[in-house]
Amino acid sequence: MTLERPAAIENDPLRLTDVPEPAPGAGEILVRVSACGVCRTDLHVAEGDLAPKRAGIVPGHEVVGTVERAVTGGRFAAGARVGIAWLRQTCGACEYCRSGRENLCPDALFTGWDRDGGYAEYAVVREDFAYGLPEAIDDEHAAPLLCAGIIGFRAIKRASIAPGATVGLYGFGGSAHLALQVLRHWGCRVFVMSRGGVHRELAEQLGAQWVGDASESPPAALDAAILFAPAGELVPPIMLALKRGGILAIAGIHLSQIPLLDYARHLFGEKEIRSVTANTRADGEEFLREAGEIPIRSVTVGMRLEEANRALNMLKHDELRGAAVLRP
Repeated sequence: MTLERPAAIENDPLRLTDVPEPAPGAGEILVRVSACGVCRTDLHVAEGDLAPKRAGIVPGHEVVGTVERAVTGGRFAAGARVGIAWLRQTCGACEYCRSGRENLCPDALFTGWDRDGGYAEYAVVREDFAYGLPEAIDDEHAAPLLCAGIIGFRAIKRASIAPGATVGLYGFGGSAHLALQVLRHWGCRVFVMSRGGVHRELAEQLGAQWVGDASESPPAALDAAILFAPAGELVPPIMLALKRGGILAIAGIHLSQIPLLDYARHLFGEKEIRSVTANTRADGEEFLREAGEIPIRSVTVGMRLEEANRALNMLKHDELRGAAVLRP
């Protein structure tokens, strides 16, 4: 499924296209795709919220598959099961890469935005940016872990959430439903603020202690919060809901305008707002280990590859219970 030019997803901007099988370069593996999760970032690419890097890009960065062509003497042999995530490549030499903050590399490349992703039968990736996957989780249910899961985990870390904390999750979709399971495993008290009925039911089933509308105040002050919805207007009420010293982590790559904040009401008392920018490979490996140990249960809606526009449309309009996963 290729994107020639961005457009509203209601106009079906992705097209089913025959293209040559990708040829792996030096240090790259060829992966036969078995499943690819549908992420809100794909929607931002399709609609142009993220400026297009080139015409004809293949979106998708929650990729699960098997190695068809391996690197001689490399990490993964032919037939190995691997995952491909959003962070595709970094320079390895800048101050950020050298200090363990490769997610901030100014020359980073991203799957499904800079280079072709997993809305396809085959994909290539540098093998040092591919992940081994938990054996206990099958392909369809592993796919959302590779962005929704990893980014949610990165947001948990950016919000400095400790076991037993009281946490608010704002917006409840593919990423939040995985983060909730990590937080419950850590013994946290979790409140979910969501506008969608299907999302609220799922949040309750997965152990949220309270579920309400984003405009409502949670039943107790929050130690930390994570904003998953791309809605900047939610920032002021979240800051009011935080305790002194509380931290808000904003998990999305795109956010609408944040309204004016009042220093005394929203920030005083050492409250903080932190952004989340991609993830390091160490984040991904740590999360995938924990996901296998819990084990995390992704809630998925399996769809055919050619239904990518429909899947993104459902995501945009909050019609998905969990995460859509495309199967070539």
